[in-house]
Amino acid sequence: MKQIYFISDAHLGSLALKHGRTQERRLVNFLDQIKDKAEAVYLLGDMFDFWFEYKELVPKGYTRFLGKLSELTDNGVEVHYFAGNHDMWMLDYLTTECGVIIHRRAETLDLNGKIFYLAHGDGLDYRDRNWKTKVLFRCFHSKMLRKLVSTFIHPDRFIRFGRNWAKHSRLKRIKSDVPQFQGEVKNLVGYESFDFEEEPYQGEEHEGLVLYAKDYLKTHPTINYFIFGHRHIDLDLMLTHETRLIILGEWMSLFTYAVWDGEHLFVDNFVEGETKL
Repeated sequence: MKQIYFISDAHLGSLALKHGRTQERRLVNFLDQIKDKAEAVYLLGDMFDFWFEYKELVPKGYTRFLGKLSELTDNGVEVHYFAGNHDMWMLDYLTTECGVIIHRRAETLDLNGKIFYLAHGDGLDYRDRNWKTKVLFRCFHSKMLRKLVSTFIHPDRFIRFGRNWAKHSRLKRIKSDVPQFQGEVKNLVGYESFDFEEEPYQGEEHEGLVLYAKDYLKTHPTINYFIFGHRHIDLDLMLTHETRLIILGEWMSLFTYAVWDGEHLFVDNFVEGETKL
């Protein structure tokens, strides 16, 4: 039986990553190694740091990644893409040009006899529900706003704006043990040479996606696996004897993935030149 792979949060094109081309090549190498083993690949969002499609234009770059997705689908591998909060403004480019199946909301799927609940994860974490995030969430998901942007704002201006917004968000995560950059970051030069840190795991009673899954499980007890992206942490947690939760980590420093072989779900990280897939 062929295998099903899950990855998320590569943030390709991020201005806050010094070696973005190397990162993309590592991702492509991973996909190349699994292409003959995979039945399907699920990309659970934020594979791009910023993505916005105009009717006749898409952001430049990502040619190696997009080419590999096309190769996979041409060879009969299903590639599913769950839009995340950095790439929610997709239209049909990945579908028509690369054969990718786009999902715009969480999905419950039967994958070889087990029930999977798959989502990027943004908007599910209870900590994301303050008024600012609610307003942003509504704006980013507004078809009217997307239409206005694509009609009246030049692509160069808006895509540059989006990438810089994403960069600013990343800058706020510079490790606090870099003394000259503690506190608010302004006019930072050479930021790409520093490491970034994510909010650590909050524990089973405080981690938003864990609490969401536990609550959802009360009314949907048949779920066997919850798999999320978004949080940039590597988490593998048993919720019940029959239900397991995975947060996939990211593909900027952890290079983590999950694979379902029809009997077992494995979580691992891809070390280029060492990992045997």
